[in-house]
Amino acid sequence: MTINDDPAGQADHYLDITDQVCPLTFVKTRLKIERIAPGETLEVRLNGGEPLENVPRSVRELGHTVLSQSREDGEVYRLLIRKG
Repeated sequence: MTINDDPAGQADHYLDITDQVCPLTFVKTRLKIERIAPGETLEVRLNGGEPLENVPRSVRELGHTVLSQSREDGEVYRLLIRKG
């Protein structure tokens, strides 16, 4: 897992959870969101399937906004989240 600045420069923070499985995908995302300020953005790189279904839904349930969801390549996706 990589946690650093967004290499594409689109978000305030970056999290790569492609090496994680559920429920750790959401746990890692939630922990990162808790460490950023309201209004800041987080780009999350994750695998398709269960992580792609669960992470966006859970993030919304906590009151945050999924600004975009895009396919990077193969089964890897990127979410752009704004902390509520």
